[in-house]
Amino acid sequence: MQAAPFHLAFPVHDLETARHFYGTVLGCEEGRSSDHWIDFSLFGNQIVTHLCENAADASNSDVDGHGVPVPHFGVVLSMEVFDALAQRVREAGIKFALEPQVRFKGLVGEQATMFFKDPSGNALEFKAFADMSQLFAK
Repeated sequence: MQAAPFHLAFPVHDLETARHFYGTVLGCEEGRSSDHWIDFSLFGNQIVTHLCENAADASNSDVDGHGVPVPHFGVVLSMEVFDALAQRVREAGIKFALEPQVRFKGLVGEQATMFFKDPSGNALEFKAFADMSQLFAK
């Protein structure tokens, strides 16, 4: 099955802060918006920030010996784009929940991963595979 863009809507506590984080820091193109929501293109996927009083509060789950925030969302990128995004996040002074690193090194599914949160506490994970055929490998 060919991959299709996904749509994800999630809460944020402040739309202007979300606009800066997703638009400026992450480089997402802004789409339609209102006083209550903003559409962004996250690497060709439609994400929508919705103004809500109580934004996400993530907990942790163990993956490969590291606590990762759950729930979370993100995109699988090329290694080159992954590295460039990690650098942009560092330059913006965003604290990583899990620093960019290689997970499952030398095993099936080896991947680069990083976690950080948006200003409303929504957890994001971005991954990259040197070999994309490993994305769903068992």
